[in-house]
Amino acid sequence: MTDVIIIGAGVSGSAVARELSKYDISTCVLEKCEDVCEGTSKANSAIVHAGFDAEEGSLMAKLNVRGNEMMDQLSKDLDIPFKRNGSMVVCVHKDALDGLKELYDRGVANGVKGLKILSREEALEMEPNLSDNVEGALYAPTGGIICPFELTIAMAENANMNGVEFRFNTEVEDIKKGDDGFWHIRTNNGEYVSRYVVNAAGVYADKIHNMVSADKMHIIERRGDYCLLDKEVGGYVSHTIFPQPTKYGKGVLVTPTVHGNLLVGPTAIDIENKEGTATTAMGLNEVTAKASENVKNLPMRNVITSFAGLRAHLERHEFVIEEVKDAPCFIDVAGIESPGLSASPAIGEMVGNMLKEKMGLKEKADWIGTRKGVIKTEGLSIEERNELIKKNPAYGTIVCRCESVTEGEILDAIHRPLGARSLDGVKRRTRAGMGRCQAGFCSPRTMEILHRELGIPYEKITKSGGNSAIVLERTKGEVSMS
Repeated sequence: MTDVIIIGAGVSGSAVARELSKYDISTCVLEKCEDVCEGTSKANSAIVHAGFDAEEGSLMAKLNVRGNEMMDQLSKDLDIPFKRNGSMVVCVHKDALDGLKELYDRGVANGVKGLKILSREEALEMEPNLSDNVEGALYAPTGGIICPFELTIAMAENANMNGVEFRFNTEVEDIKKGDDGFWHIRTNNGEYVSRYVVNAAGVYADKIHNMVSADKMHIIERRGDYCLLDKEVGGYVSHTIFPQPTKYGKGVLVTPTVHGNLLVGPTAIDIENKEGTATTAMGLNEVTAKASENVKNLPMRNVITSFAGLRAHLERHEFVIEEVKDAPCFIDVAGIESPGLSASPAIGEMVGNMLKEKMGLKEKADWIGTRKGVIKTEGLSIEERNELIKKNPAYGTIVCRCESVTEGEILDAIHRPLGARSLDGVKRRTRAGMGRCQAGFCSPRTMEILHRELGIPYEKITKSGGNSAIVLERTKGEVSMS
C-alpha cells in the first residue's frame, strides 16, 4: 500500500513527485511509457512565459507567474539550462496597437514585472529581423527559455533520489474505491493500492478522471506542429517573438533555444486522437507562413527536423487542480496546456501544499533538493576536458559528432537515477541524435553502448519503448574462425 500514487511522469507529475519527496510518506509514479517526459512535456515551445497572457485572476495566471519566479533557483538546484532572454509580442497592424495595451494591463494585474510597450523603432533596434510591417511590441524581460526534457528529467531524478518510486510501462486500466477506503488501481502490471491519487495524465487526464467521477471531463487534443532549425541560424532572433494571441493560443512563435537552435511553431489544430503527433505538410506550411508575418526572411532552408506535440485543452481554458468532489482523496491536475511548462514548479508546490494539509505531512530531515546533471563536455575548456578524460577515458570518445556528445556522457545517462533505456532516452539526457544529421551517424554506436551496458539484445533496443524496435532480426549468425 502506498500513501500517494501519481499517474503520469510528465513535467506536472514529476514536479508533484519532487514536492512530495520532501515529506515522510511513500509515493509512487505510474507511467504508461518507458520513460519520463514521453507526452506533451517532450514536444512544446520550450519557453518560460512571463504571465501576461492568462486571464486576470485565473489559476493559470497565478501559477504561471509563480512558476516563472521559481525557475532561477530551481535551475541552479537541479543543474539545468535556463535563460531569461525576454519575450516580445509583435503588432503588425496599426489598428491592433490597443491590443498591446490590453496585454500590458493584464500582465501588470497578474504581477508580471518590467513590462514595456515598445515603439516600432525600439522593437527593430532590439530585433532587426522583425517584419518591416511591425508597428510596436510588448516587451517582457522575465520571459525565458528552458529545456523541457532536462527540467522534467531533473525533477523526476531528484524525486527518485529522495525515495519516490517510478514504475514505467505501467498503464492504468481501472480505478475503484475499495471497501477498505483505499484506491485500488488496476494496471497492465498488477494492482496498486493507495490512500491518495494524483491524476497528472496529460491528454489522458479526462480518461483517468472519468474512471472515478460522475461529473465527466473532456479534454480536446490540440496538435501543434513545429520546425527546428540548425544552430547555424540559432541567433536569427535573440528574444522569443510572439504574434498577438488569438482564442487558439499564443500563436506561431520564433524563439532561440537554450541549446542554440531556432524553433518555429506551433500550429493549433484540434483533433480526436490522443496519440496523433504526426506532422502534416499543411501544418508545417502554416508554421512558416504565420511565423513570416512577424519575422522576415526566416531561414527555413536550415530546418533539421519537424515534430508535433499535443496540448491538453479544456473548453474553459483553465488549469484544473482540485480534489474531485465525488471522489475524495483523488486530485486532478488536468488541462495543463500552455503555460503548463512555465507553471510546473508552482503546480508541484500547490499540490504538495494541498496534500500536506489534508494528510498532516511532516517534512524529512534529510531531504536533498539538488542534483547534478549529465556532464556536458562541449562547453568545457581543453584543460577541463583533459582532466575529465584522465579520470574516465570514455569522455575522450565522441559518439555524436553533431552535438559533440561523448561515450562518457552516454554512460552517465544510462547509469544515473531513472537512467536511459532507449535511443530517445539517451537523446533527451545528452542530445546525442538531436543535431544536424538527426542520429544518422550516432544511432548504431549508441545501440552498441545500450546493448553492452544493459544487456539488452539488439532486437529489443527501441527508439522510444513499446513497438519502436530499431533492429527486426539478425541476418547473419556468429562466424566460426576454426
